[in-house]
Amino acid sequence: MHDKTFDYIILGAGPAGLQAAHFMKAVGMDYLVLEGGSGPGTFFRTFPRHRQLISINKRYTGQHDPEVSLRMDWNSLLSQSERLLFRHYSERFFPHADDMVRYLEDFAAAGEFRIQYDTRVEHVGRAGAFELRDQHGRRYTCRRLIVATGMSRPYVPDISGFDLVERYATVSVDPKDFIDQRVLIIGKGNSAFETADNLMDTTAWVHVAGPSAIKLAWKTHYVGHLRAVNNNLLDTYQLKSQNAVLDGHVVSIDRRDDGFHVVFSFSRANEVHKELVYDRVIACTGFGFDSSIFDAGCRPALTIKDRFPEQTEHWESVNVPDLFFAGTLMQQRDFKRSTSGFVHGFRYCVRALVRHLGQRHHDTPWPAQALAATPQALMEKVIERVNRSSALWQQFQFLGDVLVVDGAQARYFEEVPVDLAKTSEWAKADLHFIVTLEYGPDHDQVDPFDITVRRVAQDDAERAFDSSYLHPVVRGYAGGALIAEHHVPENLENEWNRPAHQASLRKFFAERLAAAFAKTIDHERADDIEAA
Repeated sequence: MHDKTFDYIILGAGPAGLQAAHFMKAVGMDYLVLEGGSGPGTFFRTFPRHRQLISINKRYTGQHDPEVSLRMDWNSLLSQSERLLFRHYSERFFPHADDMVRYLEDFAAAGEFRIQYDTRVEHVGRAGAFELRDQHGRRYTCRRLIVATGMSRPYVPDISGFDLVERYATVSVDPKDFIDQRVLIIGKGNSAFETADNLMDTTAWVHVAGPSAIKLAWKTHYVGHLRAVNNNLLDTYQLKSQNAVLDGHVVSIDRRDDGFHVVFSFSRANEVHKELVYDRVIACTGFGFDSSIFDAGCRPALTIKDRFPEQTEHWESVNVPDLFFAGTLMQQRDFKRSTSGFVHGFRYCVRALVRHLGQRHHDTPWPAQALAATPQALMEKVIERVNRSSALWQQFQFLGDVLVVDGAQARYFEEVPVDLAKTSEWAKADLHFIVTLEYGPDHDQVDPFDITVRRVAQDDAERAFDSSYLHPVVRGYAGGALIAEHHVPENLENEWNRPAHQASLRKFFAERLAAAFAKTIDHERADDIEAA
C-alpha cells in the first residue's frame, strides 16, 4: 500500500489518461496513473479489430499555423512538442491502429508521467478518501478519482438466444474462415459495417440488422455515425448483390442442425415477423461502462441504457462527489451531438476538466485575457478565435469561449463547456457572451449535395441565422438570461474575416454594450459605440 494519499488517481493510460497526466504535471498537481496493461493504449492493441482507424490524419493542410492544423488532426494529443504530433507516425489518411499504440508509447515516455503499469484495479471503495485495490492486493488512496478506462463492457441487448452468437471482440477477422457462409451481423454502427466490409469478398451474403435507421456521418456531422470508409455494403445492397440491411428487431436466435434460425420483426413492414437461417451470427452491438469494480456506496449512477456514468457539467458523477470521468466516457454530456467520444474532441475536454479542478481545488483561476470592452476590441478577438481555434471547431456547440464585460474592461476565457459557463460565476455578470461554432438546428435534414437547396451567401448577414453549415454564433446574456444572438454566415473556406463579417459583429457588440451600460457609460466609449 502507498503511504501517501494522492490528490488524484487516474484509472487508465489511454489517450485520455495520458492527456490528463500531461496537463496535471504541467501545473504541478499531485497525481498517479494506474494502468492494467503492460503499456499505454491497451484498447488500441485490440480495437478496432480490422486495425484501420476512422480518425483522420490529414498531414497536408496548406496551413502554417499548428492550431489551425489541429482541426484536421484527429489523433494527436495536446502538447507543446511538434515531434509529438501524430503526423510523424503515419502517412495514411486513416491510420493503422498499431501506429496509435506507438504514438501513445512515445507520448508517455516523452512526458515521463507517473504511471504504474500492470495494475488492474479490481475494487473501489470510499471511506472519506477513495480506496482502491489492484489484482495483487495492493492498495491506493486518493481524494479525487478520475476514471479514464473507456467502454469495456460489451452491450448485451434483450434478445432471446443472444448468448449463442459470436462477439465483435473475439470473432475471427480472417475472411477465409467465412467462405460461402451466410452471415448475420447484429448492429448498425461502424464496427458492424467494418466487419461486413471485411467479409464481402468471401461470404455468400452478409445481412446487417438493427432497429434504428442508418445515419451517415457526412450528413449528420456526428463522426460516430456510419462513416463512408465503412459503408461499401450499402452499395452492394442497393445494387442487388445479395447483401442486405435489415431494419427491425431481432426477436430470437435458435441454433439448429442447419444453422442459426433468427426471427426478425421488421420495422418497415408493420412489424411482420420472418425467420431467416444463417451459418454465423456476429454481435457488433457496442460497449458500455463497467461499474462493477465500485462498492455500492460509491457506485456511479448510469444513464443512456446504462451504458454511461451520468455526469454533471464538470464531468463529475451526479451521485458520487469527487468522482470524475475523462475520455470517451465524457460523451454522455453531448451524446451523438459533438465529438467528446473521440480523441479529437475529448483532448480539449480533458484540458477543461483539469482547469476546472485547478479552479475548484487549487485556487488556480481559469486562464483569461484582459480586453478593452469596446465593440472593436471584442469583435477582433472573437474573429481571431473563430478563425484559429481547433477546440471550438472540433467541439462545436459544446465548448465555447466566454467573454465577461465588467465596466470598461472585459475578460476572455477560452474553451469552457457551455453548460458549465451557464452555471458559473460568470453567468451572474451584468453582461457576458458565449462564442461557439455551430451547425444550423436542422443541419442533419439538409442534403449537402442537393443543388436546389439555397445556401446562405458568405456576406449575407441578414440570412446568417439560416446557415446550416458550421458557422460562428455569439450569444449575449444579462444576469444569466439570454438577451441577444448573433450568427456569422457560413463560409466555404471557414474564414470569417470579411468586412461584412466584422461590421455585423461589431454592430452587435455595440448595441449590447450600449443597452447594458446606457446609464453609466463614459463619453469616450459612447463615441466609440456610436462610430461603430
